[in-house]
Amino acid sequence: MERNIRRVDYFNTTVKGVPGESYTFLAQLGDESVNLLAFSAIPLGPESAQLSLFPDNVEKMMEISAKEGLTLDGPHPALLVQGDDRLGAVASIHSRLLDAGVHVFASTGVTDGAGGFGYILYVPREEIDRAVSALERQELHA
Repeated sequence: MERNIRRVDYFNTTVKGVPGESYTFLAQLGDESVNLLAFSAIPLGPESAQLSLFPDNVEKMMEISAKEGLTLDGPHPALLVQGDDRLGAVASIHSRLLDAGVHVFASTGVTDGAGGFGYILYVPREEIDRAVSALERQELHA
């Protein structure tokens, strides 16, 4: 698989820490045909969790949230990098971004168990273009 660099947007929302609350929220999105590229849930304590949702279609996500009365914070920019997993893959991405002066303030990655990886990079809105440019240059020389 060739490395793919994609600009994505994400939304945050908070759900109560009651059993099934995240399921209910995600099922509601599924019922409305909202396709998620990525998803994460981080506990904010025993009473709630913050969900980060990366929809394939931002406009649809906003339409559904308005229709259903869902409270979302966003959209916020991020990058989704997918490619062949190899030793040092994430380090080489960060090296290129560091050289370009891009500040990565958070990230999440996972391998797929079949030789590929997905990596989400949270960078400031004003640095997205520079980040994409730096990673595309890396692609030419990798």
